[in-house]
Amino acid sequence: MLRQSLLPTLTDVSFFCLPESVGWYRDWPDHNVTRSEGALNNFSLHFVTDGKGFVELNGEVYTLQKGDAFLYFPLQAQRYYSSKDDPWNIRWVHFYGPTVKEFLIQHGFHRSPLWTLKRWESLVEPHHLLLEEAERYKILHLPRLSTLTYGILAHFMNEAIPLTANKGSGSTERIAKLLPRMQEEACRPFLLDEWARLAGVTPYYFCKLFRKVTQMTPLEFITLCRLQAAKQLLLEYPQLPVNRVAAMAGYPSVSYFNKRFMEQEGMTPSEFRKLREKEPGIG
Repeated sequence: MLRQSLLPTLTDVSFFCLPESVGWYRDWPDHNVTRSEGALNNFSLHFVTDGKGFVELNGEVYTLQKGDAFLYFPLQAQRYYSSKDDPWNIRWVHFYGPTVKEFLIQHGFHRSPLWTLKRWESLVEPHHLLLEEAERYKILHLPRLSTLTYGILAHFMNEAIPLTANKGSGSTERIAKLLPRMQEEACRPFLLDEWARLAGVTPYYFCKLFRKVTQMTPLEFITLCRLQAAKQLLLEYPQLPVNRVAAMAGYPSVSYFNKRFMEQEGMTPSEFRKLREKEPGIG
């Protein structure tokens, strides 16, 4: 199955990014692309949701499977193709914008075309929305096209880690799958050894992999989750004393809770509650 929408490339646009094409290959073993250097003057982002395929880079062949992705910069030579035996299910968007290149270089995405997505599922809905918009309205709604394209790019940048760093081990994927549970149980005592055991690695390696997956330490992640829970409690239960909120959020010491809250929010829990009470809503 091939589903795609091709759009004209606009010049002198004020939007950060716009799509040139967006599409989806599924059960298409003949998907095979070779582009010489200078052939395509836009960015090419693909991510695999099932099956497998191959990317040739610097004389080597890399196997890409579910959760892997590749991002080519404009004018780069490109060579990629589906497996014949297990055709990949692959989604893509070609996009452009006057400052996109500098933006991606600033964030390190020029280092290699090959990436792995910690949570590839987060890209599926934004991609589907962009594909539907392009198919139905073409370029009639440029602000929406730009917003949807940036949404895909933002999800990709948030989830991507270098492909070679993740090969040979499913540990990073196991840590990514633990994140919802860690958030749910953040207000309980944090036991590093227990979380490492659930991930099947040592505590030292758990911390190393956790930083790779989230760009923060496990305790920093737990702290953010606890403070988010505290903010919710402060707003939903205005009569609940701050020391009770602190305890429910996982901080037996109210002074330490106040310190961490101040560091993160720039105000005390009481000041946060009073400020939000004056607002008509939190949305």
